[in-house]
Amino acid sequence: MAPHPVTQAIIDLSAGACGGIACVLSGQPFDTAKVKMQTFPSLYRGFVHCFVSVYKQVGLRGLYQGTTPALIANIAENAVLFMSYGLCQNVVRFVSGLDRGTELSDVQKACSGSVASIFSSLALCPTELVKCQLQAMHEMEASGKIASGQKSTVWSVVRNVLRTNGPLGFYQGLTTTIVREVLSLAGKQEGFLKTLMGILRNEGEI
Repeated sequence: MAPHPVTQAIIDLSAGACGGIACVLSGQPFDTAKVKMQTFPSLYRGFVHCFVSVYKQVGLRGLYQGTTPALIANIAENAVLFMSYGLCQNVVRFVSGLDRGTELSDVQKACSGSVASIFSSLALCPTELVKCQLQAMHEMEASGKIASGQKSTVWSVVRNVLRTNGPLGFYQGLTTTIVREVLSLAGKQEGFLKTLMGILRNEGEI
């Protein structure tokens, strides 16, 4: 028997939050190195050099810069994905002329995941922008692009974006974020959902 809609929503949000936390805690140091190498390619010879340099200069916390917005971004993204995926499946059924509850094909499931990723991008883009700016802060100080010794926090970055570009500044790069999410989630969305939901649901409730 299908769970109550409220229970379903709680399950979806919990699964999304757990997935987001696991992704950030395991992958944040590698993401930090990626952002630094993309933003300042001339400063580092490669991944290992970047990783070691950051650790020597700032310590372990330097590899986890931007963790707070990254957690918010991943939790929000996965929660929105989980909550909107079912709705997007119903939209695909409606467009395809299928009855509600009809099993979708793999292609239709991929389309559902892609459409859901558009909604998740709206939650992901602002927090990812703040995260990337925090991750590159040390190099920006070293290169003289910002004043050295300036305290860098989530709220200081948020205030700077609002002061410089207004609320729409948080959505710089939204188009490329949507394209990236649509393409990446088209193939993996179904397996990702099944894995996480299988942990939190009983077999008979799926």
